[in-house]
Parts: sequence; structure tokens; C-alpha cells
Amino acid sequence: MTANLLDFDLEGLAAFCEQLGEKRFRAVQLFRWIHQKGAADFAAMTDLARSLREKLPAVCTITDLPVLSRQDSADGTIKWLFDVGDGNAVETVFIPEDDRGTLCISSQAGCAVGCRFCSTGHQGFSRNLSTGEILAQLWHAEHFLRRHLKTGERVITNVVMMGMGEPLQNCGALVPALRVMLDDHGYGLSRRRVTVSTSGVVPMIERLAADCPVALAVSLHAPSDALRDDLVPLNRKYPIAELLDACLGYLPAAPRDFITFEYCMLDGVNDQPEHARQLLTLLQGHAGRGVPCKINLIPFNPFPDSGLTCSPRAVVQRFGQILNEGGIVTTVRKTRGDDIDAACGQLAGDVLDRTNAASRMAQRRHQAPTQPVRIVRKERQA
Repeated sequence: MTANLLDFDLEGLAAFCEQLGEKRFRAVQLFRWIHQKGAADFAAMTDLARSLREKLPAVCTITDLPVLSRQDSADGTIKWLFDVGDGNAVETVFIPEDDRGTLCISSQAGCAVGCRFCSTGHQGFSRNLSTGEILAQLWHAEHFLRRHLKTGERVITNVVMMGMGEPLQNCGALVPALRVMLDDHGYGLSRRRVTVSTSGVVPMIERLAADCPVALAVSLHAPSDALRDDLVPLNRKYPIAELLDACLGYLPAAPRDFITFEYCMLDGVNDQPEHARQLLTLLQGHAGRGVPCKINLIPFNPFPDSGLTCSPRAVVQRFGQILNEGGIVTTVRKTRGDDIDAACGQLAGDVLDRTNAASRMAQRRHQAPTQPVRIVRKERQA
């Protein structure tokens, strides 16, 4: 079986080249051709020795992911649906802004965490993506955009591991992919401009800090374990106190001096002033010193069968005002690509579910806890 060179970080590629009897500098040359120039044809790699160029096609490939579809939003957002085999497809989103170009990358075909507000979770889980499949999303998007925009300059300046899947449940493939993104011979991205989002896989937060610390975003979404247990089932295994301890442990290695907490605004569920005040108490009082952080409020993007609706704009603004006035920098995420279902929480792809997600989600909707709703109703009647 031939090797896919997108599966290797630079050290892995150097080891591969050594097996072929080649020196390390050949791996660096090859790495640059692949990631900086987007080359897939070994014959075009003109500074490689002819003998190596002739040897490579028999032992390796540079394998792109087949594109099943591409959708272009009115706001400039682009969404690709990539075929990852066996009936599975994943989605990748490019978000252009005036001062940056952000690519949202998937790490799994589906997701096993099953957050109530996430379309991917309702699709269920099939498998982890390989390092090559993670990197192929960046490789394809970067070099497509260069051709499309007719520029030789780097287009993608930021990467967020916020697509389909829980990245930290696929750390073995994620870490080499991150190293390629950061490598000066690869994409040369700053650690501050690569973000891994997690729903709270506590042991893997520590591993990420040791192996490849980048910016960390944590999907929090609730100020109490009782509510978060329902919204983010992983909380039953790793409750909030353990998660916040892991965040404090991550900070010494992090490229930023704060953790970003993501908070999806769900009407009548987690969006009331009392929830905001509880969140302030939680984050500022944890471990007696608080967790240095910023909060990103995310307007919920509805999808069929979620049973949830987005908080009204005025409610979101009031929630953010309480947090800002309480001393935590809080922003509201701008919704992008919602006309092509490319906004946060809407990525679903096409997954051969091995986890019976649809039936589990339906059961959970019927068993949703009533206490948070009762509190909200009383506050609204006041």
C-alpha cells in the first residue's frame, strides 16, 4: 500500500524519506512543495533529484479528498462537502473577513458527544478522520482559494478545529495535523491563530498542552452541571469543576493568556439574567482565583428536530451586557454562511451513523429536565 504524504508532519516525512535512502533536506523540499505550493505531481517538483522524482510515484501519493459539492454564500462564505469514503462525507467552511481568512475544519465523520444544539451530533458518529483527511481540507481550500482569487499570497490565516466532530477525541491524528499547520515549511500559522475547540475531554486537554499547545476554546453553554448534563452529555463524565481545573492547567502552555468559552444562546434554556450571573460567579470564583477567559456568545442556528430556538437578539445583548459589566470580556459571534447551512452548529455532512443518534436524541428531547425551564418561566412572568 502506498503512503499518503498528507498523513505526515515534517518529522514523519523525514522518517519516510530516510526509509527511501534520502536525507532530511529532501523531506523539507518535498514538504514545501506539498503544503506551500500545493503540488500533487512529483514530476513538477523540479528541485528534487530526478531519481527521487522517479521513485516517489511507486511508493506514495498526495491524496486530495473528492469534493461532492461546494456552496457559496451571499456573504462570501464557502462550504465544501468532502467524500471521506464508505458513505461518509464531512463539511469544511471558509469564512473571509477584512483582516483574516478563517477555515473551519472537521476532525471526525460525525460526532459521538451528542450536544443537543449541534446538528452534527444529531447525525451520529461513524469514525475518526486520519491526519491526511484533516490536512486535506486545509490543503484543498488554501490552494483552491489561491487559484480562485488569483493570488500567490496565503489566503487562510486562521484555522479553527470547530467543524464536525470532537477534535480531542481524535488527538492521535489531530496533533500531527496541527504541527503541519504551524510548521514554517508548511503553512506557517501562529499558535495564536490555530484554535482547537472542545466540549471538555479533560485528559486530552492536558495532552494537547504537552504535545502541541494552540489556542483553546471550550464549549461551555451552561453555568451549572445540572443544565450542562442535558446540553453537553460529556459533562456527566467530566463535570464543570474538572473542566475548569483542566483549563487552568492548560494556560501556562497556551499561546494566549486566556481561555475562550463558547456559549450557545438557547431561548428559555440558558439565556436568562440569572444564568449570566451564575456564569460570572462560576468563572470568577473557581479555585478561589477564577479562570482568565473571554466569552463568545453564539446565536443558536436552528435545524430540524433540535426542539430548540434561538434567544431573541435583545436577550442575547442583555446577557452579554451582564457579563461585560461583571468584568468578563464578552462578544457575540457574527452569524456567517447561514444561507448555505454553514453557520456554527449547522454542519451535518453525511454520516453512516454507528451510534443510533436519531433515536437517542428523540428520547432525550422527551426526557429534558424541567427545572431550568420552570426558573425561566418565573423570571419571564416577573
